[in-house]
Amino acid sequence: MIEITDVTVKYGGVVALDSVSLKIAEDVVGLIGPNGAGKTTLTNAFSGFAPVTDGSIVVNGTNLFDLAPHKRTRWGLARSFQKVQIVPDLTVEEHLKAVLDGKGIGKAQRVGAISKALDFVGIGDIRLKQGRALNPYQRRMTEIAKCLIGGPRVVLLDEPGGGLSEAEMQHLRDIIRGIHPEFGAQILLVDHDVDLIRDVCAATAVLDFGKLIAFGPTEEVLADEVVKTAYLGR
Repeated sequence: MIEITDVTVKYGGVVALDSVSLKIAEDVVGLIGPNGAGKTTLTNAFSGFAPVTDGSIVVNGTNLFDLAPHKRTRWGLARSFQKVQIVPDLTVEEHLKAVLDGKGIGKAQRVGAISKALDFVGIGDIRLKQGRALNPYQRRMTEIAKCLIGGPRVVLLDEPGGGLSEAEMQHLRDIIRGIHPEFGAQILLVDHDVDLIRDVCAATAVLDFGKLIAFGPTEEVLADEVVKTAYLGR
């Protein structure tokens, strides 16, 4: 259970998030809204990279705001970025090893954890390939695999479908659906692709100008007239 309570973020005189509150019990939840709505700010609040002035984010009894950013990672918060974080000189496997370095995972467990994550996203056969040689799809899958090692509890996915073909998008859908059953993590999915949100998210939250304007079952939210006006432009 993720409980977001009255989270407020201000940049100078600008209120980027305005007392956002919601309780998330679903395995996969979408987060949508127009550009500048506060989606990235909320994920930054999770990660510890936003100037939160009020509120809390509690996951299964742990208030993330009590933990420094690096301790949130060790606790089990994982995040992918819209701009994939890939180092040209590191192999796919080395990218995952670097994540485990910060999680206190013993050597005996590392091999199995890395193989499980790579095989799950379908790139186990390129584990020794360097970052500079990866195509956009392989880079994206490496980024997601990095989120799945070391016992993730909450995974934040920021526009993971950007630049993917339709076949690759279908594979991505299968991956997102399988994360909770396979790894036990809740997923917060930020994406502009309404079809992806509709297909994989049991519930969806909508932000507009830093305020939560809707939250509930995805189909109901997407059919809401306020949401259509604010986000879908109808």
